[in-house]
Amino acid sequence: MDFAAATQRLKSRLGPRVVRTERAQRDEASIDSSKIAFLPDAVIFPRSRADVAKVLAAANRGRVPVTVRGRGTSLTGSAAPVRGGWVLDLHRWNRVRIDPQAGMAHVGAGATVESVQKAAEAAGWFYPPDPSSKKYCTVGGNIACNAGGMHGGKYGVTRDYVIALAGFLPTGEWVRWGTSTKKFSAGFNLRDLWIGSEGMLGVVTEATLKLIPLPAARWTLLVSFRTEPDAFRAVLALFALRVQPAICEFLDRYSVECAERATGKVVFEGQAGRPVVLLELAGGPAEVREQRAVLLRWAAEHGTAHRAARTRAEAEELWQVRRSCSGAMFKMGDSKLNEDIVVPMAKYVAFARFLEGLRRESGLSIPTFGHLADGNLHVNIMYHRGVPAEVRAATRAVAKLMRTVVRLGGAISGEHGIGLAKTPFLHLQHSPAAIRAMRAVKDALDPRGILNPGKMFRVFKVWEHRRVEVRFPWDHA
Repeated sequence: MDFAAATQRLKSRLGPRVVRTERAQRDEASIDSSKIAFLPDAVIFPRSRADVAKVLAAANRGRVPVTVRGRGTSLTGSAAPVRGGWVLDLHRWNRVRIDPQAGMAHVGAGATVESVQKAAEAAGWFYPPDPSSKKYCTVGGNIACNAGGMHGGKYGVTRDYVIALAGFLPTGEWVRWGTSTKKFSAGFNLRDLWIGSEGMLGVVTEATLKLIPLPAARWTLLVSFRTEPDAFRAVLALFALRVQPAICEFLDRYSVECAERATGKVVFEGQAGRPVVLLELAGGPAEVREQRAVLLRWAAEHGTAHRAARTRAEAEELWQVRRSCSGAMFKMGDSKLNEDIVVPMAKYVAFARFLEGLRRESGLSIPTFGHLADGNLHVNIMYHRGVPAEVRAATRAVAKLMRTVVRLGGAISGEHGIGLAKTPFLHLQHSPAAIRAMRAVKDALDPRGILNPGKMFRVFKVWEHRRVEVRFPWDHA
């Protein structure tokens, strides 16, 4: 559909600095980390609430698709303007204000997670949601997909820290869900309805976030294991001791090999390529001391080797293992299906065995890492897009992965959302009645279907579309 006339009218009203139609601007906004491009008709950089209201009112009248964008770190195509139209870019809405008395952060949707964390820590507070791309990803995007990260097992995910939201309905009407108070029970809880809705129900422009006291002490331990099932069994044994690490990151042996290749260092001498678990304790000094003793006994009993950090600098060296693995995976293939599935703890060992079988059956490299404290594992199916047999194998592998995850009682996404990439599998997770209910909510709040259309409910097969050859700064995360 040609939206040129509506775009020109909006440009005349708001000005060419707000409504950008140059090809370079449109190209930049055409793609997110899914790396499938769809060219929008315009990119809009609103200066104020009034600008946002005018954009949405005009889009609603003209049925112009609107895709809200922060930094474009979405891995599922949530920020890709699949129907063209207008991209509403909010990355400049990056204000962060800490209320040190109430323990809250008042932030714009474009504020990066790292900027919120740094501002909170400067005031003695802690914002736990911790995606690997936190240096780049925005609070608005985290709210859109209910992002979590490595702290999720102990501290929870984005939803657990959102006190209030403000923004706009598709009509351009401003709304606020909740207040800057720690209790609120006045009307329907539409705040939580917007969280995880991937920008399909409303436009978040501001958020009030809960903070918690900054942990006084931290301690980091890296442990290696003979096999992946051994690592999973050991972590289950640790949780049975009622120890709750702030972080419990798992890397299978293929991910470790990637990290070793990237850094040029062996993680543990004499044990190259073994799976590892990286743990971090956080809390009061006495609590950390007590749990540290438990972890050292556990590591000696279950692991084949372990190494503790004596300083924060040494902890950073251990973290390099985790941070280096993802980017190095492209030595195994020039494309990957990055699936952020969730597995119930009781099924950890069964899932490890399934993955090994999937590697043999597909003939593909499938390095896997993730957050064992909450079961959110990142399964990376690597393939070469120019090899048809590998594309077919990857397609079969991801379908089998999703069926197996649901059969085990898990989830097809823990924090990336559905977007475009997971649309073929939504029916595995939800019954027809549940999907009809979701669509009814969408139709009620966005009856003209302008917000992020083409996502979630209509099947889109990402493996059939050409990926753009681009590397983002956060691809290593």
